[in-house]
Amino acid sequence: MRKLAILIIFTLIASITVNAQQTFHDFKIKTLSGDDFDMSSLKGKKVMVVNTASKCGNTPQYKDIEALYKKYKDKGFVVIGFPANNFMNQEPGTNEEIAEFCEVNYGVTFPMMDKVSVKGKDQHQVYAWLTEKAKNGKMDSEVKWNFQKYLINENGELVGVLQPKENADSEKVINWIEGKDQSL
Repeated sequence: MRKLAILIIFTLIASITVNAQQTFHDFKIKTLSGDDFDMSSLKGKKVMVVNTASKCGNTPQYKDIEALYKKYKDKGFVVIGFPANNFMNQEPGTNEEIAEFCEVNYGVTFPMMDKVSVKGKDQHQVYAWLTEKAKNGKMDSEVKWNFQKYLINENGELVGVLQPKENADSEKVINWIEGKDQSL
């Protein structure tokens, strides 16, 4: 009887721990303009998180990412951009300069967040969650370069990662957004 009671207690503790797993929706951050942005406002939407840079060979991806956002923003999909200067000083600008660059050169309308660090000792908490299995419950990963993309489901759970050179509008991403294939 005592062994059964101990087993039940451990099962309850494990259940509480699993249910307490942090989701993407638990974060509150700042936008490029300094406004508060509560990720819980994205509940029920699929999200692509991408670290961006203005002076990178991958910078032209803004065009396809913006087109993807415009096509699916009214169908439960959102892109969240995080400017970062972690790779060869390719995002040296201020938040104001980044906002102007994005608008003037690519007509970016998807939400852009405060410039952050995506790796290292000063890694932003969102990126710590995205890259550590112990925090996201799905996988460990490393941000390898600018324009790496993380995919978050409607429940705020990490479901996949696209490497920097992978197209945001690839068939597998389109199928995921449209609900045709949820395996990434």
